[in-house]
Amino acid sequence: MAHQSDKIPRATLKRLPLYYRFVNTLKSKGIDRVNSKTISEGLNIDSATIRRDFSYFGELGKKGYGYNIDSLLNFFKHEINENNEIKIAIVGVGNLGKALLNFNFSIHDEMTITEAFDIREDVIGTKVGNVKVKHYNDIATILKEEEIDVVILTTNENAAQQVTDQLVQTGVKGILNFTPTRVHTPGDVQVHHIDLGIELQSLLFFMRNYGDK
Repeated sequence: MAHQSDKIPRATLKRLPLYYRFVNTLKSKGIDRVNSKTISEGLNIDSATIRRDFSYFGELGKKGYGYNIDSLLNFFKHEINENNEIKIAIVGVGNLGKALLNFNFSIHDEMTITEAFDIREDVIGTKVGNVKVKHYNDIATILKEEEIDVVILTTNENAAQQVTDQLVQTGVKGILNFTPTRVHTPGDVQVHHIDLGIELQSLLFFMRNYGDK
């Protein structure tokens, strides 16, 4: 399938990871198809918006039948990742940063945290998981050398905006923000805030609709 992202609105592309995660959870429940109403209720996104989003990708579903979950997952993985290796850096190696490095989470085998940065002398030079922590002062050079433009932010919340501003200057294009601070970036730099309220809303949806009756 040819990649079509240049024709797809940015807002739609930003929702793709949400759809991917939600549909993947349905698959883990043994469900093999889903309709836009279910996705709407689970993500609190209007059904018409979901149908319009999906329409950009051709015939993903049939009226009255819904969407095949395996087909959706394969499609979303292709569109989100484009099968390229994606290197990720993490800034802030506290408790959460260490947990992420040890787990080195991924939605795809080719998406890996390869660099970690901190300013504390007792942390710099240590190895967490398979990643050696480097001094934050070296981040601009290393990100450019390694061609990394995605960063996970797990710093102290008071430093979050300042670090974000510096990351933007180094050419970072995507930030996954785990701090409570709602950081701001220029329009060409995407930020996704990890919001526990939204995660809990999704959890409660599955408890209500797919728990044992």
